Amino acid sequence: MLRNDSRSEQQKLQVIPLGGLGEIGKNMTVIRYGDEMIVIDAGLMFPENDMLGVDLVIPDFNYLIENQECLKAIVLTHGHEDHIGALPYILKKISVPIYGTKLTLGILEGRLKENGVDSGNLHTVMPGEIIMLGCFSIGFIRVNHSIPDSVGLSIKTPLGMIVHTGDFKIDYTPVDGKMTDFRRLADLGNKGVLLMLADSTNSEREGHTPSEKTVGVAFNREFQNAPGRIIVATFSSNVHRIQQVIDNAVKYKRKVAILGRSMVNVVNISQEMGYIHAPEGTLIDIEEIGNYPANKIVIITTGSQGEPMSALTRMALSDHRQVDIIQGDTVIISATPIPGNEKLVAKTVDNLLRLGANVIYSRSDGIHVSGHASREELKLMHNLIKPKFFIPVHGELHHLVAHAKLAAELGMAKENIFIGENGFVFEFTKERGRIAGRINWGIVMVDGLGVGDVGNIVLRDRRQLSQDGILIVVVTMNRESGKLIAGPDIVSRGFVYVRESEELMDEAKNRVIQALKYCAEENIYDWTTIKLNVKDVLAQYLFEQTRRRPMILPIIMEV
Repeated sequence: MLRNDSRSEQQKLQVIPLGGLGEIGKNMTVIRYGDEMIVIDAGLMFPENDMLGVDLVIPDFNYLIENQECLKAIVLTHGHEDHIGALPYILKKISVPIYGTKLTLGILEGRLKENGVDSGNLHTVMPGEIIMLGCFSIGFIRVNHSIPDSVGLSIKTPLGMIVHTGDFKIDYTPVDGKMTDFRRLADLGNKGVLLMLADSTNSEREGHTPSEKTVGVAFNREFQNAPGRIIVATFSSNVHRIQQVIDNAVKYKRKVAILGRSMVNVVNISQEMGYIHAPEGTLIDIEEIGNYPANKIVIITTGSQGEPMSALTRMALSDHRQVDIIQGDTVIISATPIPGNEKLVAKTVDNLLRLGANVIYSRSDGIHVSGHASREELKLMHNLIKPKFFIPVHGELHHLVAHAKLAAELGMAKENIFIGENGFVFEFTKERGRIAGRINWGIVMVDGLGVGDVGNIVLRDRRQLSQDGILIVVVTMNRESGKLIAGPDIVSRGFVYVRESEELMDEAKNRVIQALKYCAEENIYDWTTIKLNVKDVLAQYLFEQTRRRPMILPIIMEV
């Protein structure tokens, strides 16, 4: 039950984004009232170019660990990685109920099993359903996005209603025929909404986002004209897109093979749950493609972002065990590059063209549409919900600012629009809102099996190694006398080619010997101090000679 009015006068409603503000991905937001809170989504993002060796980036969730006695549940809007990808790591630290729609939890369960995490605390909800979590009443509102079973959320609190749109677009002809629940959104707006948090990804794009069905028309055109095999690369979670590929394959009497671990997993889950339909015999194993003529085959694969280890990238490099690109193949890249991935995608396209494939990848070809609302759709959402306060979410700063300006253009008071950053504490009463402070916030980098053990110092060392290489100096010394017994031997990796830099290496050895003599004359016998002296002398000399700063690693062997 909702708490009484006396408590609502004492407590304030807090919204604390832990991810998704000022960035694309890593979406995670805390809604807190007194000593009770819920979390909306828990996603990941892919590393920036300077995060060398890092696999994934997830939000810092220490706030959840510190306040886990207050945490009632994590509620999910849909099954994209930027909304569920952090959960395998969070659920290793915290036991908390997870609520989401059928397909969302189906995909999540697969991710949890891959990471050895128990999936017994997942609770399926249906669009239109309302659940109680402490003082919060959560309603699930059907919206359209690029994955089925996407929902927005209505969150009834003791101070008023919050609406979180989730990722959405307004699609009047959705592939599955299930339209956004406009009636529910309008009803919420008519009853009064205190605060709205809304997707800002396409807030700079004028007009309307085209319907997903338009991609099916483009596929039909390309399938009709393709002389050989058709290879379609798209996001594994874009179930509607995959269905339209299968539909066109059936129309043109082609068999469909699925390639890429994540693609295979999602297709299997979606088939089991009834979100993907294929006539019996349409789907074949990738090993069977050689049994059919080239013009009777479609391959659906991962790699639309040029990911180095993805199936399409390996095909483009002639490095895939099961599929080689051959003359006459038509490759359709049905996705827009995520910011930062443009060069990877361009390189993949070039490699495919070099192998003789016909590559369809331009937005103008109509083979991809966004899953996010453009400006006219955002205006419709604002006019339906009519919130008193507004926080634009899910976007880089320029997206958030553009969305805030749009809200102001629609008549919202500027003092009721809040642009913030991850870690900000937005605080609301029934009458006013403010930014009340900031919690300790950061990111957690996942590298292999390590979670959070890579930080700025490790990244700095990796950048230095990648730019200037490493120099290892090995000497053998007597512990008691400090005399040099053997060496110095210098090993260079990624700095200079030793055989062509003999004079540089010989003088480097002399500088090391001089540094050791100086330490002996000054009666310095502490190994750490000696190593620092060697490192400083050698670093100065090498920079003078090469203008490079390799990592220098002195090693002292004792006798």
